Amino acid sequence: MAEVGKTRTRWRLSTYSQVVPGVPGRVLVVDDNKVIRQLIRVNLELEGFEVVTAADGAECLDVVHQVRPDVVTLDVVMPRLDGLRTAARLRADPRTQGLPLVVVSACTQYEVEAGIEVGVDAFLAKPFEPAELLGIVRQLVDRGQGPRGWAPDPSAVPGCP
Repeated sequence: MAEVGKTRTRWRLSTYSQVVPGVPGRVLVVDDNKVIRQLIRVNLELEGFEVVTAADGAECLDVVHQVRPDVVTLDVVMPRLDGLRTAARLRADPRTQGLPLVVVSACTQYEVEAGIEVGVDAFLAKPFEPAELLGIVRQLVDRGQGPRGWAPDPSAVPGCP
């Protein structure tokens, strides 16, 4: 197991991630479909990311404080707690309000508009190309290196047409 170093500060608030040498970042993948979770997990792990998964939004909220991810990917349609309500709860919590969120879904107009309203950072339409997933996750991990506080422009939302 990799050795965990000191906590690093990325945003105006203290970050949720800890430095793990040789790992580009930690991603929490939240999807009720096991096949999709594994697909996302494998593609991110092949690029060196550490990946933790959750089966729905309620599980995400249970583990996010222990996992301390750099990025969270969220499906929208899930049992117990959907991705948009999960995103809203993460944004309402001062400890996770700056955590980059990616919705991985059908990317309907409703999902994009509602996602922007609750503070989602990026969208990835299913089915997706692994390279698109990696690009968005890398971009958000890199963006986390500086102050956050921007809102995505609906006409330029990464990952959706």
